[in-house]
Amino acid sequence: MFSIRLISALGLMVCTVASIAQDPYSEKREQMVNDQIQARGISDKETLNAMRTVPRHLFVPDNAQNKAYIDAPLSIGEGQTISQPYIVAFMTEILQLEESSKVLEIGTGSGYQAAVLAEIVEQVYTIEIVEPLGKKAQNILEILGYEGVKVRIGDGYNGWPEEAPFDGIIVTACVAKIPQPLLDQLAEGGRMIIPVGANNYNAQLVLVRKKNGKIRKRNVMPVSFVPFTRKSNER
Repeated sequence: MFSIRLISALGLMVCTVASIAQDPYSEKREQMVNDQIQARGISDKETLNAMRTVPRHLFVPDNAQNKAYIDAPLSIGEGQTISQPYIVAFMTEILQLEESSKVLEIGTGSGYQAAVLAEIVEQVYTIEIVEPLGKKAQNILEILGYEGVKVRIGDGYNGWPEEAPFDGIIVTACVAKIPQPLLDQLAEGGRMIIPVGANNYNAQLVLVRKKNGKIRKRNVMPVSFVPFTRKSNER
């Protein structure tokens, strides 16, 4: 006998598969890429294909699906947001990823950025400190078949040391100072993109590169991000 929980999960899967098959948002997604992303200078083919492929409307609350493809962040609950499509594309492109790249994401959120990364690379490790968000993201990523994405619930400050080093690290929350563990876990020749600032509403997106063991940093864009969250006893 099926449990109510299993029946509910199967029902969600059927609804999700049906939604993808019909994909009523495909035209809006194409328009999003053309008008909001490609027109603003994003040119990496893999990034553009990923943005065209991932169904962003499935990563936002049901009552926000009609806004899923506008160029704006949207609330996903728990005081967190899904970044605007252009920022997702920009942060993805600047990492200069290859299929063999191993990527760490700090701040899973809705799971959308992880899905975009998984369209490009084979291995994505993503950490979310807000348990309800992490579990929900893991569920939708599994339903959509992103087997290369590994989700961990916990504090992302210390990264994922047992899987390091990483060719790319992407941080989706603003820090006052770049965590040293993340710098340590960046592979030689690797890149990290991270919002940095004392005020998360007036931060800089910083590109970090490791070359010959040395860290180089460059400000690339002013941004606003939710603040980096840590466990209260580790702040």
